[in-house]
Amino acid sequence: MITLILKALSIALALLLLGDSISTFLYHVPEHVFGKFHAEVHHGKNRNFFHYAVLTRNPWVLLDGFLGALPYFIFVPWFWTISPVGTILGLILGELHVIWRHVSILNWGTPVPIARICDRLYITTPERHWLHHQNAMVAYGDIFTFYDRPAHAWLSWLTAKKKELKSRARDRENAG
Repeated sequence: MITLILKALSIALALLLLGDSISTFLYHVPEHVFGKFHAEVHHGKNRNFFHYAVLTRNPWVLLDGFLGALPYFIFVPWFWTISPVGTILGLILGELHVIWRHVSILNWGTPVPIARICDRLYITTPERHWLHHQNAMVAYGDIFTFYDRPAHAWLSWLTAKKKELKSRARDRENAG
């Protein structure tokens, strides 16, 4: 019984770690550099989670949410063979975290003991996530804060590559 519980918890944690990593590095950060879709839907003026995700029923919001969640679902078939309970637990915890990290708009204040635990476990609180909503260039890592530093390095590298590509395109235009 203990083995099944440990296996389920391990799979849930692996799903959250891998999903957050892939979502951060292959969708979220590149979308901030190359795209406008996520920035307009998720970081636009006067946006708040409850309003744009629940009340507007905007299909673009659903698409943005799906693209952010897709990396978690990639692992479902593989993790399911190891622990269906752990897979379901990971997906539920991931969704609950999405809802929780967006409650800051409702004047939520994470209780100090919970904030300290989250800080020690590198878990993003609503207050930290709200920093990202206020300034899209800070506080990366939707679930885990330790993805922030490598995400900034990735953001810088992608931004440099984007500038390089634009410069090459201008040079080709001027030469032609």
